[in-house]
Amino acid sequence: MKATGTFKIDSWAPTPYDEQPGATLTRTAVTKTFLGEVAGTSTAELLMAMAQNDSAAYVGLERFAGSVKGRTGTFVFHHSATMSRAGAALSLTIVPDSGTDDLKGISGAGTIGDGPEGGHTFELDYELAATADD
Repeated sequence: MKATGTFKIDSWAPTPYDEQPGATLTRTAVTKTFLGEVAGTSTAELLMAMAQNDSAAYVGLERFAGSVKGRTGTFVFHHSATMSRAGAALSLTIVPDSGTDDLKGISGAGTIGDGPEGGHTFELDYELAATADD
């Protein structure tokens, strides 16, 4: 199944922990608001490497709380990304067995795009499987 929407970043708070030539390493706390078929809020913690020439990489975990096409609950995304002048690669997957309530048993992956006025588009390709507790 697919669900789409947009999100905006409500807060972005980087804390450098290793500033060296070549790259600065940060822990970045992020909050977001999602609108559309994926609606709710999230909190994330990202470990980032901000390198030279606008290159960067990050890994992180993000807890989403809200609804996917009307089914409510929470789940966790695992992020891994690299960006450079040559392009970008992003892996955004749902942590297995992290879903709760109506989203228990959710699995899948997401994609992020650039939206209007600095916002972002979001698409979730997901499945809702029966769980052992069902």
